[in-house]
Amino acid sequence: MLHNIPPILSPDLLHTLRAMGHGDDIVIGDANFPAASMGHRLHRLDGIPATQVLEAILRLMPLDSFVPDPALTMQVVGDPQAIPEIVSEFQQIVDATADHPARIQGLERFAFYERAKTAFAIVQTGETRLYGNIILKKGVIG
Repeated sequence: MLHNIPPILSPDLLHTLRAMGHGDDIVIGDANFPAASMGHRLHRLDGIPATQVLEAILRLMPLDSFVPDPALTMQVVGDPQAIPEIVSEFQQIVDATADHPARIQGLERFAFYERAKTAFAIVQTGETRLYGNIILKKGVIG
């Protein structure tokens, strides 16, 4: 056991977070996200909401402060201006937890998938709310 490490983060996921470098992306995907077909590093946190995973990861991982969009969510298909409730919750968590809070930006569904395919890792959660997906870009610790 270690102090101050959120217990929902597995040893393998902690290793991944530590191995990531500045500018690497990590995806937190909902239960419907096609994670297994997208990335070669897949961590499953079945039964755990994406909001809890986001908060746990942001307690340890800095957000990139050198880019305008270090946090990205998937836009609602057919209504790209809509803000799903879970995305509002993501923003509250980023504002409260991230070392460099940033306004979450949206990506069109297929652009989000393409970005996810190049991510360092994907964490598939048990989140059942639609559009419960977010990509985070790792920053540096000064």
